[in-house]
Amino acid sequence: MARALLSVSDKTGIVDLARRLAQAGLELVATGGTARAVRDAGLDVTEVSDLTGFPEILDGRVKTLHPLIHGALLARRDSSEHMRTLAEHGIDTIDVLVSNLYPFSDVVSDPDVAHAHAIENIDIGGPAMLRAAAKNYQGVIVLVDPGDYEPVIAALEAGGVGNVDEAERRRLAARAFGHVSAYDSLVAEYLRGAEAAFPPELSVAGRLLHTARYGENPHQAAAIYARSGIGPATGIATWTVHDGKELSYNNYLDATSALGCALQLDGPGAVMVKHTLPCGVGVGDSLARAYELALSGDPVSAFGGILAFNKPVTLAAAEAVGRQRLDIVIAPGFDADALELLAKRKNRRIITAPAGMSDASWDVRTVPGGLLVQEQDRGGAENAAWTVVTERAPSEAETQALELAWRVIPWVKSNAIVLAKPDRIVGIGAGQPNRLESVNIAARVAGDAARGSVLASDAYFPFADGLLAGVEAGATAVIQPGGSVRDDEVIAAANEAGIAMVFTGERHFRH
Repeated sequence: MARALLSVSDKTGIVDLARRLAQAGLELVATGGTARAVRDAGLDVTEVSDLTGFPEILDGRVKTLHPLIHGALLARRDSSEHMRTLAEHGIDTIDVLVSNLYPFSDVVSDPDVAHAHAIENIDIGGPAMLRAAAKNYQGVIVLVDPGDYEPVIAALEAGGVGNVDEAERRRLAARAFGHVSAYDSLVAEYLRGAEAAFPPELSVAGRLLHTARYGENPHQAAAIYARSGIGPATGIATWTVHDGKELSYNNYLDATSALGCALQLDGPGAVMVKHTLPCGVGVGDSLARAYELALSGDPVSAFGGILAFNKPVTLAAAEAVGRQRLDIVIAPGFDADALELLAKRKNRRIITAPAGMSDASWDVRTVPGGLLVQEQDRGGAENAAWTVVTERAPSEAETQALELAWRVIPWVKSNAIVLAKPDRIVGIGAGQPNRLESVNIAARVAGDAARGSVLASDAYFPFADGLLAGVEAGATAVIQPGGSVRDDEVIAAANEAGIAMVFTGERHFRH
């Protein structure tokens, strides 16, 4: 008689699955809590401890780590020697394993979790069984996801365990190894904690949210994964897309950039983004005013772009947005009447992103044959570390504008130039192979608004020409990291022009 071993933490659908397995002629074996759930449903089930003749010990740490379990999972059905060994030791094969692991992610999502409690939720027996069954997938059907139960049980009901073909068994085995790998990655991350050094081996766990219609271009396939992490869920795992309108690969990139920049702003703020680049930023006494200021920065580029607010959206803010053509509006929340109004615009996606961006500690990118990993650039405008390097210090209004520009600059592609007033960005130049061209683009976008603005540069000016182009456009103060061998030349040019300049000592390249 074929046998199924059930041992699950997530008991979704397990009773129905057990009933149908029994009806299909399989003998049921289960561990403690799973066995109780199956027995309470009126089904016959053998507990693992009764099968092995050995009780669970060490507070449940040891229950399935036994030759009667692992021999039954690992024996090759096509090996006469393996099958003879099973017969010699009175071991019957296990043909179906249904298992998922202790809820470690849920446990450590509590920031106040006791370390001892977290450690007790590191599963040992479960991963061992899953690896054994998945290794021997030609002989064992392994199920880790309740979403896979139905097609497998339907095949079993139609023709027994032999009716599940090798391709499906292999797919399920890959799911099992992926489940264990993601679990182990999360445990490793928890144990590393705030360790500064990069680990000698790195794996990144993620859970599929959905496949996208396509990637950056129609010929590219794409999918969106929520990263499994330590602490309360944040980022895209918490986003609510209203009306169920699907987000694309590009939508996620753009919305992330817009929201990240918006959350850097003090006071009610709005950010317009196009192709991950800010094209308008405003800070006002209300979100409605902030939106108006952001839109004024570059209304042409804003068409069909992404709008992010840094605070819950009110009806007044929604009315200010009106029927402006936007692909996405994203914010920490929306008043009900504001949401209703914004959703009236066809093909506009509305996203509530309540938990912000705080889970992104590392930036990981792929290169051929490898991964590039770095700390996230946290940005910010900590002006206590700024140094005034010119004869004239910035005025209070200029300082306010410099702070805004420096909060925005990390979100602009290098070579990045930002022209700002105290309450808005008036011009941005980005992604150019030289800094002078970025200044010229920012000045052209700003037009007359460049007069009386301040200029931010994500890295030092290697020559004075870029700074002088900004002065000619109308900038009266400059913020930059400093550090060029020609700093003295650039400072002298600033003094001669009568402008103020501060060095931050911190560069903000974004490639």
